[in-house]
Amino acid sequence: MSKVQIDFTNGSIFSKLVLFAVPLILSSVLQLLFNAADIVVVGNFAGDHCLAAVGSTASLVNLLVNIFIGLSVGTTVTAANFFGARDSKSLQQTVHCSMLVSVYSGLVLTVVGVFGSKYFLSWMQAPEEVLPLATLYLQIFFAGSVAGMVYNFGSAILRAKGDTVRPLVILTIAGFLNVALNLLFVIKFDMNVAGVAWATVISQCFSAVMVVIVLIRETDDFHLDVRKLKLDREILIRIAKIGIPAGFQGIMFSFSNVIIQSSVNSFGAVAVAGNSAAGTIEGFVWTSMNGVSQATLTFAGQNLGARRFDRISRVGWISQFFVTGVGLVLGCLVVVLGRQLLGFFSPTPEVQDYGMLRLKTICIPYFLCGIMDCMAALIRGVGHSVLPMIVTLIGACGLRLVWIFTVFQIPKFHTLFTIYLSYGISWIVTWAVLLICFLVIYKKIVKDININ
Repeated sequence: MSKVQIDFTNGSIFSKLVLFAVPLILSSVLQLLFNAADIVVVGNFAGDHCLAAVGSTASLVNLLVNIFIGLSVGTTVTAANFFGARDSKSLQQTVHCSMLVSVYSGLVLTVVGVFGSKYFLSWMQAPEEVLPLATLYLQIFFAGSVAGMVYNFGSAILRAKGDTVRPLVILTIAGFLNVALNLLFVIKFDMNVAGVAWATVISQCFSAVMVVIVLIRETDDFHLDVRKLKLDREILIRIAKIGIPAGFQGIMFSFSNVIIQSSVNSFGAVAVAGNSAAGTIEGFVWTSMNGVSQATLTFAGQNLGARRFDRISRVGWISQFFVTGVGLVLGCLVVVLGRQLLGFFSPTPEVQDYGMLRLKTICIPYFLCGIMDCMAALIRGVGHSVLPMIVTLIGACGLRLVWIFTVFQIPKFHTLFTIYLSYGISWIVTWAVLLICFLVIYKKIVKDININ
C-alpha cells in the first residue's frame, strides 16, 4: 500500500482518523489563507474600503462555489466506496468522470460569476462605496474558477484513498506563492483589490496543475489518463446522488449567510469590515473542524464499501469527541487573542470592536457546528445524502432565516449581537435532529445485516 494511502477498514480508528485529519486540517487552513492574505494585505496597504470590498464577497463566493463543491463530496464518497470494495474498474471510471465534471463546473461558474457579480452584490445591499471594488474582485476571482474546481475535485479523489499529505504540500507552496504575489501586486504595482484577486487566481492555477500531475503519475487505480476523460452515466448518477444534495445544502447554508451578510451590511462599511475580518479568523476554526468531518466522510465511505458497519458506528462517536476538543480549544483561543488577530487586518479600533463582538458570540460555542457537520458527514458517508440536506435546511438555514425576519426585526433586538446569536441556536437544534436520524439509520443497517 502507498505510504500516502490510508485503509480505514482495518486497524486503530482514532490514530488513523488523526493521521488523515491533521494534514487535511492544515490543507484547509492554507486554502483559507488565500482569502485571509487578500484581506490582510488590502486592509493594511489599501485601506478599510478595500478591506470591506474583499471581505464582503466571502458569502457570495461560498454560495456560488458550493453549488459544485457538493459534487466533489460525491466524488470522495463514490471513490471511497469503490476503493473499500476493491472495485478497480469502477474506481478508474470515477477518477476520469470526476475530473471532466470539474472542468465543466469551472466553466459554468466562470460565466455566472463574471457576468453576475455586480447584480448579486447589489441584491446583497453592498455599501455603494465598496460596490465597484467588490465587483472587480469577484470578476477576476471567478475568471479562475476552472483551476479552483480542478484542484478541489483532484484533491477529493486523493482523499478517497486517505491521501491528505500531497494536497497539503501543494497548498503549502501555493500559499507562499499567493502571499508573495499579494505583496508584489498591491505594494509594488498599487493594484489594490485587483492585485489580490489575480494573486489568488494564479495560485489556484498552480494548485490545479500540480494535483493533475500527481494524479497522472499515480500507478494504481487512481491514475489519471487525460485521453480517457469521459462522462460515465452510471458513475455520474452515483456522484450526483451524493453530491447534489450536499451541494444544495451548501448553497442554502451560504444563502442564509448571504441574508445575514445583507443584514450586517445595513450597519455600514466599518461594521462590514469588522465582520469580514472576524469571519476570516473564525473560518480557521471552522476549517479545522471540517477536517474532522471530512475524515469521518471518507472513513464511512470506505467501510460502507467493505461492509464494515461496526466501524462506522465507532467512528461516529470518536469523531464527535475529537471535533468537540478541536472546536473548544481553537474557539476559546481565538477569543483570547482576538484583538491582536484583528489588528493584522485593520489598525482601526472601531473595526476591531465590531470584530470582537462577532468572535465572542460565535467562536466559544463553535464546537456545536463541528459536531453537527460530523454527524451530517457520517450519514452522508453511508449513502444517505438527502436526509442530512433536509434536516440542515430546516434546522440550520430555515431557523436562521426565520430568526432574521422575526426576532431581528424587533427594534429592541435589531443589533449585530442578535444576528450572531442565530448561529449557535441553529447548530444545536440541527445536531440533535441529525443524531436521532443516524441512530435510526444505523439500527436499520444492523437489522438488514441480521436478516441477510
